Amino acid sequence: MCVGGRFRMIGFLFNDRECRELDYVLRKELEEMLFDLNDQRMDHDIKTAIETRYKVIFRMYARLASPRDISRYARNKVHR
Repeated sequence: MCVGGRFRMIGFLFNDRECRELDYVLRKELEEMLFDLNDQRMDHDIKTAIETRYKVIFRMYARLASPRDISRYARNKVHR
C-alpha cells in the first residue's frame, strides 16, 4: 500500500465485530512477538527485526485500545 516510504492516510469504517477482530489480531501478533523477544536462543539480528515490527504493530494497536490494554503491551526500555 505505501510506496517508497511515503505516508498515506487511509480511513476505514469498521462495524463492532470487525473492530473486535482487528483488536484480537493485533493483540495476538503482539503476544507472539513478545514471546519471541523473550526467547534467549533468538539471534540478535532477528530480535532487532522483530522489535522494529513490534513498534509498528503496537502503534496500530494503540489507536484502538484503551490505555489499560495498551499498558499490557508497552515494553520497558530495559528490555530493548
